[in-house]
Amino acid sequence: MHNIELIIGLLAVVTILAEVADRIKLPYPVLLVVVGMVLGLIPGLPRVTVAPDLVFLLFLPPLLYEAAWSTSWPDFKAHRRPIGFLALGCVLFTTGLVAVVAHLLIPDFSWPAAFVLGAIISPPDAVAATSATKGLGLPRRVVTILEGESLVNDATGLIAYRYALAAVLTGHFVLWQAGLQLIWVAAAGTGIGLLVGWGIFQVHRLTRNPIVVTTLTFLTPYLAYLAAEEIHVSGVLAVVAAGLFLARRSSTIFTHEGRLQTYTVWRTTTLLLNGLVFILIGLALPNILEGVQQESSWRQALGYGIIITLTVIVGRLVWVYPSTYLPRWLSRGIREREPKPVLPLVTVIAWTGMRGVVSLAIALSLPLMLSPGVPFPHRNLILFITFVVIFCTIVGQGLSLVPLIRWLGISPDDTVEHEELELRMYLATQTVSYLSSPAGQEQAPPDVLARMKSRYDIRLERLNNRAAGVRASRLDEKPITQFQQLQESIIQFERGVLEKLRHEEKTSEELLRKVENELDLEETRLALDKA
Repeated sequence: MHNIELIIGLLAVVTILAEVADRIKLPYPVLLVVVGMVLGLIPGLPRVTVAPDLVFLLFLPPLLYEAAWSTSWPDFKAHRRPIGFLALGCVLFTTGLVAVVAHLLIPDFSWPAAFVLGAIISPPDAVAATSATKGLGLPRRVVTILEGESLVNDATGLIAYRYALAAVLTGHFVLWQAGLQLIWVAAAGTGIGLLVGWGIFQVHRLTRNPIVVTTLTFLTPYLAYLAAEEIHVSGVLAVVAAGLFLARRSSTIFTHEGRLQTYTVWRTTTLLLNGLVFILIGLALPNILEGVQQESSWRQALGYGIIITLTVIVGRLVWVYPSTYLPRWLSRGIREREPKPVLPLVTVIAWTGMRGVVSLAIALSLPLMLSPGVPFPHRNLILFITFVVIFCTIVGQGLSLVPLIRWLGISPDDTVEHEELELRMYLATQTVSYLSSPAGQEQAPPDVLARMKSRYDIRLERLNNRAAGVRASRLDEKPITQFQQLQESIIQFERGVLEKLRHEEKTSEELLRKVENELDLEETRLALDKA
C-alpha cells in the first residue's frame, strides 16, 4: 500500500510541476530533477530506491518507442552519417576520454573500472534531448540529428558497458572480439525489432477496434525489447527498429478514430513516464550520498564529479567540430550532397549532451561483489559521479541552452511552417481538381458539389495569402470570420443544451458523451481551420 501511495503522490507532483514548468518557460526535466533532489533530502520523507529493472523494463521501451515513432525515417536516413558519428563515434570517444581522466585523477582507480564509468556516462539521454530542444524553433536538421543520435547511442553505451564490466569481472579484454560482438548485438537487435514490427503490423491489419489498436501500440515496445534481451542482443535497437518500421505504415494500420485515441493516450503516458523518470533521478540522491560517504568524503567525490562532468562536456565539443568539418574537407561527395554546416548550429549540437536516467540505471545495476567477499571497486563513487554528471548536464546545459541560442543569433526556423503551408495548399488544390473531375461529380448533386468547391476555394485563397505573406483584406476576411464565429457559437449553444439534458437526467449519459465527443472533434476542426 505504501508503494501505491508513493506512486500516486509522485504522479501528482509530476503533473503540477509540468504545468509550472510550462508557465515559467523552463525545461521540465530541470525542474523535476531539482525538486526530486530537494524532496529526497527532506528528513522524514520515505527513501526511494531506483531499481535498474524498473528503468530498463518499464520506462525505457515505451519512451524509446514513442521517440522512434515521432522520428521521420526519410530525415533519419538522410542524416545517418552525422547521427552515426555522434551515436557511435562520440559515445566511444567519450568513454575512452573519461576512462583516461578518471584513471589519472582518482587514486587506485583501475583501467577496467575507469572504462565502466566512461561507458555509463557517455550516452546522452533521449528524453532530455527531446524535451530540451522542443519549442526552440531549431532547424529540422539539427533536431533530427539530436533526436536520431539519442535513439541509437543508448545501445552503444550499453554494449560498451557490458564489455567494460566483463573486463572488471574477468580481468581481460580482447578488442577485436568486442568489435565483432558489437556488430552482432546491434545487427541482431535491429533484426529482432523489424521482425516484431512486421508481426505486429500483420496483427494490426486484422483489427480496426481503436481500443485494441491502442493496446497493441503499448505492447509492441515491450515485446521487441524482451525478445531481443532474451537472446542477449540490443533491446534498445529492437525497440527503435520496431518503432520506425510501424511509424512508416501508420496510415494503413489506423482508422481516424484509432489514430486520434492513440495519439492522445500516448501524449499523456509519455508526459507521466518522463516526469517520473526525472523526479526519480533527484530522489535517488540520498541513497547515493550515503553510499559514497562510506568510501570517501563527499566533497572530494563532488570534486571528482565536477571534473568528470567537464571532461564529458569538453569531450563532446572536441568530437563534434572535427567530425562535422573534416569529412567535408576530405570528401567532395559529402560537400555536394549535404548542406554546409552553420557554425552556430554545430555549436548547439555540441552543447546539447544532457545525461539521464539510463546512465543512472546502468550505474545502479553494477554488482555489489566481484566474488564472495570481494566488493566491486569504487562502486559507490561511480554511482555518485554518475549522479553529478546527470545533474550538472541536465540543469547546467538545460538552463543555458536558450541563452546560448540567443547569443549565437539563431532565429526561429520557419521552414516547417512553409512546408506545412505548401502541403495544405497542395491538398486543397488536389481536392478542387477532384471535385471538378467526373469521378468527383458522381459523389453528390451539383448544388452540394458547388458548396463544397466554394469552401475549398476560400481555404485555398487564404492559404495563398498566408504563403505570400499578405493578409487578406477586411472585406475578404470578415464573412469568413463571421461564419467561423457563428459555427463556434452554435457549438457552445449545443454544449449548453447537452448540459441541461444531463442535469435533467432524462437522456443516457453514454449518448450524451458520444454527441459531446462529436462536438469536440468539430471544434478541433474549426481551430485548425483558423490556424
